[in-house]
Amino acid sequence: MNLIKIAAVSGAIAVALGAFGAHTLKTTLAPEQLQVFETGVRYQFYHSFAILACGILFRLTGTGLFRSSGYFFLAGIICFSGSLYLLSTRALLGIEGWSFLGPITPVGGLLFIIGWLMMFTGAGKSAS
Repeated sequence: MNLIKIAAVSGAIAVALGAFGAHTLKTTLAPEQLQVFETGVRYQFYHSFAILACGILFRLTGTGLFRSSGYFFLAGIICFSGSLYLLSTRALLGIEGWSFLGPITPVGGLLFIIGWLMMFTGAGKSAS
């Protein structure tokens, strides 16, 4: 799928989840849980913009590292933000026993780091 379209959908989802957190979860979650949820939204926004940049850079340069970087950012959103959404709402969702979610968050962070490093490498290759 086109990275620019992925960025647009991810951004729209981030807006919807941010509004859901601010208006619905605010009265349901403990402040610490709400803060975790908001961290997921914030990182999803940051990396939606990163995916958009990768899509634009790939179109301009044809450098495949930009496309790969965008997909690493997407995987990071799914693992990092997704696990934070589930961790913060697990009591509401009835998934308190899902202890495997905690270790997924740092995997998502690692995917973000890989994406940024690939973008850096892609920038070096497209400049030459």
